[in-house]
Amino acid sequence: MGAIQIKRIYQPAEKADGKRILVDRLWPRGVKKEAAQIDEWMKAVAPSDALRKWFHQDNDPAKWQEFKAKYTLELKQNTAINDLLDIIRKNEKVTLLYAARDDQQNHAMVLMQFIIELLKH
Repeated sequence: MGAIQIKRIYQPAEKADGKRILVDRLWPRGVKKEAAQIDEWMKAVAPSDALRKWFHQDNDPAKWQEFKAKYTLELKQNTAINDLLDIIRKNEKVTLLYAARDDQQNHAMVLMQFIIELLKH
């Protein structure tokens, strides 16, 4: 199993990123596809549109715990997570890319923690 990290897509790509996977449902604003240097775009592992809109509608940080719980439930029912797990198992380093401004409370953080837990078992 390789190492997993998260990074904003707006940060420059580095060789140390390893396999770069965009995990947002929508393409990030202002990022040209050629410049993004992504290896995969896995929309299916991102939060559902309804959950994403609910979480971002009023930028209320108090929603974070509830968002984490709801997104984790979505991930448990999402078969696309298996494709992501396969990629992680086959690569020494994987960087999950996201566009959110908040580097502490974003879906990529929840996704990374979920994957780490799955890989422990």
